[in-house]
Amino acid sequence: MAGSVRPQGAPDGKAAAEGGPQPDKASRKRKARKGRSRPRDRKQRPAHSVRLNAQELAIIQSGADHVGMSVAGFMAHCALAAARDQSRTAATIATERDILTALFGVRRQLGWAGSNVNQTAKALNSGGDAPHIAATLADLQRAAQAVQRAADRVANRQED
Repeated sequence: MAGSVRPQGAPDGKAAAEGGPQPDKASRKRKARKGRSRPRDRKQRPAHSVRLNAQELAIIQSGADHVGMSVAGFMAHCALAAARDQSRTAATIATERDILTALFGVRRQLGWAGSNVNQTAKALNSGGDAPHIAATLADLQRAAQAVQRAADRVANRQED
């Protein structure tokens, strides 16, 4: 025999058969890619997801871009700030609850006013008299004003 026969792909400094990996270069690539990993906690940190609509995400993204943070980092920072300032956060949430309570009350008022208007219209269309039409229209006017006040509170809240 003239020389020893090597199996296919055996490291001899030449290319492996059939276009396989280059033994010398492959080990260098792995070492070159390996960098310093960032230190991590020993335990896995819990992940939380948040669902946002397009408008909410745009507002948060704008805020994060403005301060040069990622969306996740910005949300974590803001949530921690809110959690640390319990009295201010509680006041904000209480205000939102007040607005929702007012909106539900207005919805009831509109239902009553609409029912009264329908009864008045039915009486007038059947040729009857509607002696309480002024009171019915006053109820409707009050309900419309309550809707306007609630809408203004919501709009002012969004501007802040």
